[in-house]
Amino acid sequence: MKGFKAGTYVSQRYYKSFQPTLINKDWQLDNMEVIQLLSQADRELGRLDMYSDYIPNIDLFISMHVLKEATQSSKIEGTQTNIEEALLDREDIPLDKRDDWEEVQNYIAAMNHAMELLQTLPFSSRLIRETHKVLLKGVRGEHKQPGDFRQSQNWIGGASINDAVFVPPVSTSIQELMSDIEKFAHNESVYFPELLKIALIHYQFETIHPFLDGNGRVGRLLITLYLVNKGILKMPILYLSDFFERNRTAYYDNLMRVREKNDLAQWFKFFLVGIIQTAKNGITTFDSILRLQRKVEAQIHTLGSRAANAQKVLNYLYQRPIADAAKISEAAEISAASGYKLISDLETLGILKELTGGKRGRMYSFEEYLKLY
Repeated sequence: MKGFKAGTYVSQRYYKSFQPTLINKDWQLDNMEVIQLLSQADRELGRLDMYSDYIPNIDLFISMHVLKEATQSSKIEGTQTNIEEALLDREDIPLDKRDDWEEVQNYIAAMNHAMELLQTLPFSSRLIRETHKVLLKGVRGEHKQPGDFRQSQNWIGGASINDAVFVPPVSTSIQELMSDIEKFAHNESVYFPELLKIALIHYQFETIHPFLDGNGRVGRLLITLYLVNKGILKMPILYLSDFFERNRTAYYDNLMRVREKNDLAQWFKFFLVGIIQTAKNGITTFDSILRLQRKVEAQIHTLGSRAANAQKVLNYLYQRPIADAAKISEAAEISAASGYKLISDLETLGILKELTGGKRGRMYSFEEYLKLY
């Protein structure tokens, strides 16, 4: 990484934009701290990935991982919806919180759509644009060219471009810069470790800021898509937004440090520490899920003939751990009256907890599971 130059500032009449250097080139890794962290990150990711095979029905739990990622990534952008609110239906959300709630739901939809697209599309500009289109559909950014790279100048921070913290490259260079990212992602003639590749791609994407809105969320979402696309993870079970949110100032500072001081090594170290910590947290979460699974399955066995229906409810709650009586009855494929009886059984066992305290419109939480996230 010696001799790395992030880019140059280009005068555009009354402001200066930053023109990043192309990244599809030969890279030399010569920083021992980065190499050591890379080795540790590879080990922890390998351990985490084992759970894809080890946990039966792991698909049940991925939706909660995506939900947490959606709330944390959106939180970085100022959205206030928490996990509990994100699990509710739109009509249960107060009017003043619905815009935030809808942005989180769009993030979930965008992630799921992108994972489906990966079955037929490579990691590419087209995949990125399709994901962005879903992210902004029907929400506050819907008039900011969803699915299209920007055709005007944007900026980061500041009330206007004149006092901006950072001004990304001019719109006319976006196609070339994004094409360069795509070529770099798939360049097999030059070896560079995959984790450093996606760290560099994330930095470059955020520097290009190719959309008028949603760049941060799309850029963070790309990390997981890349890891799955390259076969580093079998399933989308690692998301860095929680780490970035908890270290928000360092996240932005380290991105700016690359642009201002050409210090790519510091960004790599920060990114790899995020991978290590997030993978370790994921391992702890999956271990806790396995213990909880064993515990609640032993509990529902005491229900005798109703145990099979209780298991159906649990499988639903692993995906959406807050539900009303109608959804619980539907999940178990039983009548409303039988549903209430089953809910009562699950409350007695301590698996379900009533949230609202009301006689009508009651909501129930699989609290012990929800706490794991």
